[in-house]
Amino acid sequence: MAGVYIHIPFCKKACYYCDFHFTTNAKYHDRMVDAICIEISLKKDVLQSINPTTIYFGGGTPSILNKDQFNKIFDTLDRYIDFDLIEECTIEANPDDIHLALLDYLKTTPITRFSLGIQSFHEADLQLMNRAHTATEAMESVRLIKAAGFNSFTLDLIYGMPESNDQLWRANIQQVIALKPDHISAYCLTIEPDTVLDRWQKSGKMNIIPDQLGVHQFKILIEELANANFEHYEISNFAQSGKRAKHNSNYWNGAAYVGIGPSAHSYDPIDASRTWNVANNIKYMDAIEEGFIPSTSEELSQYDQFNEYLMIRLRTSEGIDIKDFRNRFSQVFLNEFETALNTIDSTYYIKNNERIQLTVEGKLMSDTILSDLFIVE
Repeated sequence: MAGVYIHIPFCKKACYYCDFHFTTNAKYHDRMVDAICIEISLKKDVLQSINPTTIYFGGGTPSILNKDQFNKIFDTLDRYIDFDLIEECTIEANPDDIHLALLDYLKTTPITRFSLGIQSFHEADLQLMNRAHTATEAMESVRLIKAAGFNSFTLDLIYGMPESNDQLWRANIQQVIALKPDHISAYCLTIEPDTVLDRWQKSGKMNIIPDQLGVHQFKILIEELANANFEHYEISNFAQSGKRAKHNSNYWNGAAYVGIGPSAHSYDPIDASRTWNVANNIKYMDAIEEGFIPSTSEELSQYDQFNEYLMIRLRTSEGIDIKDFRNRFSQVFLNEFETALNTIDSTYYIKNNERIQLTVEGKLMSDTILSDLFIVE
């Protein structure tokens, strides 16, 4: 399994919590799409070597592109990858972008799945985040997606909002369940440095959000989605039976992926290397138009590989396969890991002869647990 990620760095509005690479400047849409297509051509050898099975359009907001721009990208991809091998092709979208003409067009493309940025069904939350859609538009967008014949879609939620409470959060979850997605992703609101919410919090315009709010609402989320038969297969992701996100599962399984576009990352498990493109639109386009990819690469040391293995595997419900773990790393790493694991509260994980898995309490403390387990070179 391998994947292709295409970063579309454009949004209509700047969400006040977001620190991803994007711009609201619409001036360069065509030029950026042309540059993305050139990069695809420049990476044709690696694309042909990995035989990707998934494609993911992320951003930014990919649904902001028009059909001519999408056609150009798909036509370029078609020269270098075998679409018969593609098992899943996902597009991130905002509810306000969903309309019949777009959906009718996307039905003619390889797109099979939507990732819809709902975030909340409460207007106060949406306004605080500076989202471009309303709760009504969110529900209507799902209706249109299903009516158009797209049966696979994930809905995103954000919990730990400043003015939230148990009643509002449970109502959000139940509204998502009622829309019958096959997949749900949920993330705790994080105040990232230099975002609008960060400035509001520092100035006192917004109350500081207590850590326990996110922890408490995460427990509610797990409970409600378990009752609705969603499998909690990764810390932030829940799926109906057989409906796990294939592209993201590639990441968590350590598969190869190729990133296209400004700020996009690539990973080669054979060479144990990672590459990332410059997170600057003008620098990216200028360089691509000159025929070279403006990127930085690093070779992952054994320590890097060990720590990354822990990070991605412990996030999943399967956890660490002990046999696979021992086949990958030397006894020195295993000894250090065992020593560190013995310092972790035993209520945070389950260990048997086959696997090491985080408990619910462990998932709540995953960042702290991982930092304690990482080995520093």
